[in-house]
Amino acid sequence: MNIIEIRDFSFCYPDTDRDSLRHVNMEIEEGSFNVLCGKSGCGKSTLLRHFKSVLAPHGEKSGSILYQGVSLDELDQRRQSQEIGYVLQNPENQIVTDKVWHELAFGLESLGYDNSTIRLRVAEMASYFGIHQWFYRNVSELSGGQKQLLNLASVMAMHPKVLILDEPTSQLDPIAASDFLETVKKINRDIGTTVILTEHRLQDVIPWAHQVFVMDKGELITKGKPREIGEELKKQEHGMFLSMPVPMQVYAEVENDLPCPLTVSEGRRWMTELMQKVAAVHSDETQEEKKEEKTKKFRRKKEVQTEIPALKAEDLWFRYEKDGKDVVKNLSFEVGTGEFYALVGGNGTGKSTTLSLVSRVRTPYRGRILLEGRDIRSYSDRELYRGCLGVLPQNPQSMFIKKTVKEDLYSIIGGSREKQSAEYTVDMKKAEAVAGIASLTRLDGLMDRHPYDLSGGEQQRLALAKVLLLRPRILLLDEPTKGLDAEYKQELGGILKKLQEHKISILMISHDVEFVAEYADRVGLFFEGNIVTSKPAREFFAGNNFYTTAANRMARHYFPKAVTAGEVAQCLKERL
Repeated sequence: MNIIEIRDFSFCYPDTDRDSLRHVNMEIEEGSFNVLCGKSGCGKSTLLRHFKSVLAPHGEKSGSILYQGVSLDELDQRRQSQEIGYVLQNPENQIVTDKVWHELAFGLESLGYDNSTIRLRVAEMASYFGIHQWFYRNVSELSGGQKQLLNLASVMAMHPKVLILDEPTSQLDPIAASDFLETVKKINRDIGTTVILTEHRLQDVIPWAHQVFVMDKGELITKGKPREIGEELKKQEHGMFLSMPVPMQVYAEVENDLPCPLTVSEGRRWMTELMQKVAAVHSDETQEEKKEEKTKKFRRKKEVQTEIPALKAEDLWFRYEKDGKDVVKNLSFEVGTGEFYALVGGNGTGKSTTLSLVSRVRTPYRGRILLEGRDIRSYSDRELYRGCLGVLPQNPQSMFIKKTVKEDLYSIIGGSREKQSAEYTVDMKKAEAVAGIASLTRLDGLMDRHPYDLSGGEQQRLALAKVLLLRPRILLLDEPTKGLDAEYKQELGGILKKLQEHKISILMISHDVEFVAEYADRVGLFFEGNIVTSKPAREFFAGNNFYTTAANRMARHYFPKAVTAGEVAQCLKERL
């Protein structure tokens, strides 16, 4: 039985000439686990928001969305609130109270449940989700992962029949994201709640999906079971294949007749079986010789010049309150000229605080920061932020100040606007700069859209475009791949490499270990306010069990130095 049906649904935002959704038809079976995926801006979030009337964006729509055979337009708000649960992308946007226990009870109180029922359900949710250990804490004290888990528990306290999640792990570190998604799978498996999920970490969700829907440019282009979707996208040579689980990507690159793996464990078994066949043919070479021969080429070749570091932090200490706990402790590190240095680590360890110190948003109470050999305190604001430092914050919306993408881009380079017309009067050089950066960040078709009407990935690209227009020599990036599809991540990596060729130095904070492994030169692991280890990227990921890539976990017993899907596939093809 279908719990949700979408019939020929189309939608267009106001003042746009292109439909964001076009003739979408979907059927969601009751009790199923469904993954909705696609490139940034394909319409995923817009479609999900139409599953709940209070979240539906303003615009023109046609077609219908049915919930248990009834049009959502005819379904009363109380029933929608209780039976259709929705978890937003940013945990901060959904929390409305100050205490954990009150947040769990808030939805039930709003629906008018009696005290005994509320207490029972709150206790049940706290126990089920493991929240009882921080039940009486202030919400402000929670990590990002805990806040998102609290949002999920608060929604589940109302016993919804459908659970909708819009990229719920985009701001979580890999371990917190994995724990969160395991909880979502458990809800579907143990309780039978229907799950509809959009997610860019498809590695962790596609293997468990009953059905996968792929969207592109507002249309549903294919649907089916995970293995069927992978085969279809590969056949179409569609960019979304880059988002498929790593074992599937490696499998597709290697000629073989074995079943396609979906998970890392399946990938390890597949590789073992494949390598056993190869060993029968190449029995004259030992396993250890092969390991060394096929993996030594992946050691870092890039030599970074560090005579005068672009950025140097010396003995930094910082706390938010005078008598509070130190958030950054005795921190020292440096980034060479033209180097790409990435910091990884759990939520709440002090990474973003460190970035705020380096960008002079906050000041350490001890230690100093040198930019190109000069104390950061000696720079004027204009010197610092125009041509020296470029800062991309974690929340891109904090950078938007105009009503259209075009106006926002021109505002960063001082475009002037005439009252008589809605167009900017700018010289040719500025127009070319804006056109070039819009093309580079794929914003061409979005210039007349309001920044807040863009998808999360599109907002991230707009924020990056504004930063790059200032032509910084040192680039500070806080979660730049958040909300981006795999195809544009590849383009972003190419952009960052081009910037490095022009001696631009990059310091990036990221939870995206796959991206960091592919593009960073060095990686530091942040823990409890300090960097506990800092190594070349390949050496870093090859030596970790948890903070490493799916490709390395899958192939390390044969190719311990290979850390990306492309490297594993290359090793296999050369062995075969």
